[in-house]
Amino acid sequence: MTANATIKEALMQEQILQAAKQLFTVHGFAKVTMDDVAKAVGKGRSSLYYYYTNRNEIFDAVVNMEINETLSTVEKAVDRAETVEAKFTAYCRVKLRLAKEKGSFFNALEAGMDAEALTHFNKTKVGLRELIMKRESALLTRIVQEGIKSRELARIEKSKMDNLIFVLLSSLHGLKRIMHIERHTRDIEPIAAQFTSLIMRGLGK
Repeated sequence: MTANATIKEALMQEQILQAAKQLFTVHGFAKVTMDDVAKAVGKGRSSLYYYYTNRNEIFDAVVNMEINETLSTVEKAVDRAETVEAKFTAYCRVKLRLAKEKGSFFNALEAGMDAEALTHFNKTKVGLRELIMKRESALLTRIVQEGIKSRELARIEKSKMDNLIFVLLSSLHGLKRIMHIERHTRDIEPIAAQFTSLIMRGLGK
């Protein structure tokens, strides 16, 4: 396959996923068909089967795309921050903001799902949770290691690093879940500042 053909296929896949995302957001997964997606991209249904064999594959690809975009956005925000304290704040702030922004999308996905679709979605979420934990663990580990190197944070024993990262991840994910239950009525900025303050007090020199 030539480079141009590869690029053309990648663009077509992106079109399909963006169209499917819009349809899922508006109508929910249960009411969207392969014909709907094909019509949205101006192709026949048979064209879609070259890229995805069924609606579930499109659904999984859309959800993976959203998760990867979220993780990339968080990582870029952290990389732009200059100090360790600013990196922790950026991590928390952007993570909570994106959870709020994308919450309606993930709620819409489940609208009208039957038992089989919900089972599939729950299996998908298990795999995605592992991906999220792995990438965020790596990100937080890097922040802590950079803080130790710059002497912004106290040195931490290697045997304690895994537990530290687990506690940080669990704390923020628990916070995110509670804010979701409260329908994101709290102001993100002071929460991110408090989250960072607690970390710096516990880990700072």
